[in-house]
Amino acid sequence: MVPIAKKLMLGTAQWGWTVPEAEAFQLLDAWMRSGFRQVDCATNYPLNRQPADFRAAEKILQTYIHAHGLRDLDITMKIGSLDNMRSPEVNLAPSFVQMMTEEYRRLLGENLGCIMFHWDNRDQVAEIKTSLEALQRIQTEFGIRPGLSGIAHPQAYAVANQDLGLSFEIQLKHNVLQSDFARYAPLEASQLSESFKLSESSNPPITNHQSTNHQFYAYGLNAGGVKLEPPYPTDSTFLARGGQPEKVAPLLEKIGAMLPDWNTAFVRPPVKTMNHIGLIFAGLHPGLDGLLLGVSSLAQLRETLDYWRNLETFDYSDIFSALKKILLPA
Repeated sequence: MVPIAKKLMLGTAQWGWTVPEAEAFQLLDAWMRSGFRQVDCATNYPLNRQPADFRAAEKILQTYIHAHGLRDLDITMKIGSLDNMRSPEVNLAPSFVQMMTEEYRRLLGENLGCIMFHWDNRDQVAEIKTSLEALQRIQTEFGIRPGLSGIAHPQAYAVANQDLGLSFEIQLKHNVLQSDFARYAPLEASQLSESFKLSESSNPPITNHQSTNHQFYAYGLNAGGVKLEPPYPTDSTFLARGGQPEKVAPLLEKIGAMLPDWNTAFVRPPVKTMNHIGLIFAGLHPGLDGLLLGVSSLAQLRETLDYWRNLETFDYSDIFSALKKILLPA
C-alpha cells in the first residue's frame, strides 16, 4: 500500500512565533529546492495571542516572494478571523471576502491560488450561501480556488453549496488523537440528510444537487507537537500551544508497546517519532488528498521529506491499520 499522488503543503502557523523569519526563509529555500510550491497561510497566523504579531506570518511570506521575484508559488490564504487571540470572531460577509481577496492579489500576485474560509461558526444557510457566492465570483473572475478550514457546521455548508456546486479544498485536523474527517461527510454525501432543518431565515431546501469534487488536506499530523519520548523542552511547540503531556500518556503507552513489532516485522526504515506516526496515519488514509506539514525547523523539514519518501517505497499498511484501532477520542 503506497500513498502515491498525495500533495504536500508547507504550513506557516508558527512563523513569527516559534519560527523566526530567518528560519522561515530557510524552510522556503529547502521547500522550493525539493520541487514543492504549495504553501498555506492565514490572516491570523501566528496564533500566539500577541496582537502585535497579527498577520506576521503572511508578512514573512510576502518578504520572501518580493525578494526572489516569485510568480510560481501556489499559496492558500485563509481569511475570516479578525485577530490572533483564538477568538471565535469572524467576518465572512461577501464585501469582506471580496476586499481580502483583492488585498491578497495585490500582496501575493500570481502566487495566490486559493482563498479559504477559516473558523466559520455560522449555521444559517442563507448567510453562508451569500459568502459562497462571493467565492464563486472570485473563482470565475480570477481562477482562485475556494476552500474551507475549521468549519463548525459542514452540513449547513453542504446545503448552501447544493446548487452552486463549488468544489472545495478542505483542511481538517487528522491525527491519532483526533480526526475531523468523518465530520465533513455531509459535504461528500450525494443526498443531504432529511433530518437537517433549515431555520426560518434560511433558503428553502434545494433539490438541484450539483456534483462536487472536494479535496481534503490533513493538518496537525503530530497532534500539536506530541513526542513519543518526553520530556519536552521549555520552548517546544507542544507546550507553547498549551499541550498537557499527562493527557496523551495513554496513547504513547499504546504506541510504545507496538513499536518493537512494527520495527522488526518487515525490512523497512523504522518508526521513531510522532512525526513518522502522523505521516503514516494521514499519508495512507484513502480519503485524504494532501498533507499540510507544520514543520518548525529546517532539520524537521528534511527529516519529514526523507520519511515521506520511505512511505512511497515501503509498505506501512500494517501500522496504519493498527493506528486506526487505537485512535483516541478528542
